[in-house]
Amino acid sequence: MCRTGELQKHAYQRVTIGKIATEVCITDTHHSASGAKIDRRAIPAHAVESIWQAEDGHELRRIDWPGAREPDGEGARGSILFLPGRGDFYEKYIESLEEWHRAGWKVTAADWRGQAGSGRLGGDRLTGHVDDFSVWIEDLAHFWLAWKADTPGPHVLIAHSMGGHVVARALVDGRVDPDAVVLSAPMLGMAGPPLPLSLLHSAARLMARIGSPKRPAWKWSEKPGEMPARRRDLLTHDDDRYEDELWWREKRPYLQMGPGSWGWVERAYASTRELEAPGAMEKVDVPVLIASTSSDKLIRHDAAVRAAERFPKSELAEYGEEAHHEILREVTGVRSKVMAAIADFLDRVAPRRT
Repeated sequence: MCRTGELQKHAYQRVTIGKIATEVCITDTHHSASGAKIDRRAIPAHAVESIWQAEDGHELRRIDWPGAREPDGEGARGSILFLPGRGDFYEKYIESLEEWHRAGWKVTAADWRGQAGSGRLGGDRLTGHVDDFSVWIEDLAHFWLAWKADTPGPHVLIAHSMGGHVVARALVDGRVDPDAVVLSAPMLGMAGPPLPLSLLHSAARLMARIGSPKRPAWKWSEKPGEMPARRRDLLTHDDDRYEDELWWREKRPYLQMGPGSWGWVERAYASTRELEAPGAMEKVDVPVLIASTSSDKLIRHDAAVRAAERFPKSELAEYGEEAHHEILREVTGVRSKVMAAIADFLDRVAPRRT
């Protein structure tokens, strides 16, 4: 039963648990436990940015929150590892990361190799390239072992967009063993022509072979490095949160990244075929919450819905016209519901260890 306190509001959200759609009572968590406003354009003083080395020595950025002590005097609620999307960077998610920290979680976020502050793998500083998604899966598996050993449980993986794809692959391949997973607008299928995946992959393979696979797969803008027109309309309804990203790109120019390469596109389709293989998702024995919106123009919402049906321990939080692709950076009313749905899910499937 929902209970409302003086500073709490509640709402109901349509969530699919397994095959059953139900109305779940959720608490609005827009206000943190401390009530202090979060500065989305500053690294919190208690968060530490550092470098970690992948197994082959490649250096990647990370940021860590120590884990706030809760009012009852108990220690960390558990540990969350957050991974962003393609062309993304953890600075965009300061608000969510800080909120999880204030809820008692020990929080870590990291770059993917080849983007943000962790170098480039393509032929220029703007094009996002990777030789194969297995590179990212290996980095995640290597990081996961050390991170899990050094942090209190339960251990949770939260990932957005392409990050969600890589995490899904790591789950299917048995390279990580979290207690729970949250996928925000996961790239389990890319938006594009309504053609069979095999044909889309064949076309991308041809494009990657007739020229350099590191060349951009789509046009970015008339001026290199300049944001494309109408980009905001694909990501969020919130002007201020969208401007946060632009502010960070100006403040830290090394965060800037544009289109993906044809090699990235081809490998993305190849990796998607791995996920689509019969029995792949069905063997994952981990609770998974998928938050997806039917108005997403960058990834296929129907692929997220199918994944929620295939993962044995899955829940689906669906949104519509009120949410664009960056669900965790939406207008406050929408974002609060998403954060509350995540908190409710984790309280149920990954409760505090005693």
